[in-house]
Amino acid sequence: MSTSPAIVWFRQDLRIEDNPALATAVKRGGPIIPVYIHAPEEEGEWPAGAASNVWLHHSLSALDASLQDKHSRLIVRKGRSQDILEGLVRDAGAGAVYWNRRYEPAIRTRDETVKTALRDMGCDAMSFNGSLLFEPWEIESKQGDPYQVFTPFWKACLAKDDPAEPFPAPRKIPAPNDWPASLELDALRLLPGISWDEGIREAWSMGERAAAEQLIRFLEDAVADYDSARDRPDILGTSRLSPHLHFGEISPRQIWSTTQNHLAGTTGKGAAKGAEKFLAELGWREFSYHLLYHFPHVPNENLRDQFNRFPWADDEKALRAWQKGMTGYPIVDAGMRELWTTGWMHNRVRMIVASFLTKDLIIHWLEGARWFWDTLVDADLANNTQGWQWTAGCGADAAPYFRIFNPVTQGERYDPDGDYVRQWVPELANLPPKWIHKPWEASEVELIEAGVTLGDTYPIPIVDHAQARERALEAYNAIKNK
Repeated sequence: MSTSPAIVWFRQDLRIEDNPALATAVKRGGPIIPVYIHAPEEEGEWPAGAASNVWLHHSLSALDASLQDKHSRLIVRKGRSQDILEGLVRDAGAGAVYWNRRYEPAIRTRDETVKTALRDMGCDAMSFNGSLLFEPWEIESKQGDPYQVFTPFWKACLAKDDPAEPFPAPRKIPAPNDWPASLELDALRLLPGISWDEGIREAWSMGERAAAEQLIRFLEDAVADYDSARDRPDILGTSRLSPHLHFGEISPRQIWSTTQNHLAGTTGKGAAKGAEKFLAELGWREFSYHLLYHFPHVPNENLRDQFNRFPWADDEKALRAWQKGMTGYPIVDAGMRELWTTGWMHNRVRMIVASFLTKDLIIHWLEGARWFWDTLVDADLANNTQGWQWTAGCGADAAPYFRIFNPVTQGERYDPDGDYVRQWVPELANLPPKWIHKPWEASEVELIEAGVTLGDTYPIPIVDHAQARERALEAYNAIKNK
């Protein structure tokens, strides 16, 4: 039982339940100093975007409130992580610094340097797995190689022992006699100077408690239909846990354990099938981190080298139309406007809009990845990279390049009554379902009755999908034949 303080360095683990670093500090004994260090310059080429910063502000506020309920508080600092931690260790006489791992290339390099420096000071410095079911190096093929296809990867995960049970929240977090100085949260300037974040605040509740409540709500109301409903953006068929997972307000182990416990108390094949599919989505997240760890160049480069020769188009006007949700394809525009307003987009629609950018417009997937990075509240380097490379056809387990989403048929299949489009593209709200995903095929009379003037109240499609598809296939065949 130690009497010297331990520092718990919070990052993307903004919770007190199932927090291995915090649990280790409590078990060690002695006072605990929870710290958050804002160091965007240490994130490499991918510092947090504007939407993520909005979520981060509110999540840190919620974490501080949770800590205060346990007779503790959050110390907020800004600057170079190593300098701040070394200073805190000296000033507080801390004997240990604990944190939960991150896997982004720049952060891994930084963390190793910090760990070495702290140990050179005689301080116990340890990191833990607080954000994955399995460490990326724990899953490998029979040949000892990393996986590049999801199905065998997930089978290998499921063949291992079940993830450990989550750590309970500590009853109390011992406080030091004297607290180090702390910045006010507003000093980090995470919120926008001009208030454009109203839609995000209206759409979400941030923090550990909100995450737990959202999981329970999903399991009780939607998991039984998840297998069939998860592709429908017009209904509440998904868990919407991705931003909570990204910021560590809930852990994958908590989701796994809570879902299994829920299944134990239910009957029926629907719940079991839905839960299996839902947990497989956790598997896709694990797979994304597996790829990021073993192929650290992928956030900026194609995993499949042949795409280094792909003739991407430089079309600023088309890119801007896509970003603004003004392409003339309703399901694409609905998704981009939902993203801009709420900081989130339904996963099926993410695939549709990504396919449209990379295949209909032949614009580099990095342009889409950067836009998502700035506008998503769940902007996660592993998931964002893997999703974009999958859709573009240049990544691991990639969709074949000839699989090009037709935005009309996708809309008709997954938003059959047009409710999703009506919500986010209100200028088309009065069109009947038959035409809402292809307004250019409606008659002049029907358009007038719906109050739609193509090229005025709603844009004419910026490309012809059939022609764009042929152009994309020609470009793909050119690099394939080389």
